[in-house]
Amino acid sequence: MAVFVALGAFLMTLAGGWTAQRVTDRRHLVLGLAGGLMLGVVGLDLLPEALEAAGTEVFGVPAALLLFVAGFLLAHLVERLLAVRQAAHGAEEHDGRAPEVGLTAAAAMVGHSAMDGVAIGAAFQVGGGMGTAVALAVIAHDFADGFNTYTITSLYGNARRKALFMLFADAAAPVVGAASTSFVTIPEQLLGSYLGFFGGALLYLAAAEILPEAHHEHPARSTVLCTIAGAAFIWLVVGLAS
Repeated sequence: MAVFVALGAFLMTLAGGWTAQRVTDRRHLVLGLAGGLMLGVVGLDLLPEALEAAGTEVFGVPAALLLFVAGFLLAHLVERLLAVRQAAHGAEEHDGRAPEVGLTAAAAMVGHSAMDGVAIGAAFQVGGGMGTAVALAVIAHDFADGFNTYTITSLYGNARRKALFMLFADAAAPVVGAASTSFVTIPEQLLGSYLGFFGGALLYLAAAEILPEAHHEHPARSTVLCTIAGAAFIWLVVGLAS
């Protein structure tokens, strides 16, 4: 049942990626929406789950928040190191961005989607009602995952085929994650730590890359409205699932 439900997440992820590539003539609006979706996912979905699951504190600070900061800083460090390496070897970057950063970020999205599948499987082990609620939340926000995966990969100058490959990998990840719960159970504390770390990296991409790029050539009010709409959509999804 969990794998069957995860197929809905597969289709929704592809729908998000298809939407992202079809509206390239309104790129600033796409990026504005992607930034809002990412902000909403981090602040309204990932962090609350991470704080609840991780539980423990390290020197007075929740472990999930420490990993959140570590994820943010690591994303910044990786981007800078890759950019310096590209420049040192004389390779061309896409508008000053290293393509590897986009692929790394997309790979993190794939890992997060796999965890979504694990969450579906674990919830169905608790009960059908719980499984259905979690599945609806995952399926709804996987549209945003697909949208963001394609947008991030493309933004950093990767070829369309690479962006499509990462999109399909992100779509398949929940199915694989749901299937894995038949054999493995991930400790809740470890899952919370991962969510905190991933949230920090995702917020860096939204705040330092996606949103500045959205306003670079088209500083329009409509872009801001798309960002607000993206965050509000995730709020709606979280509210309906709770």
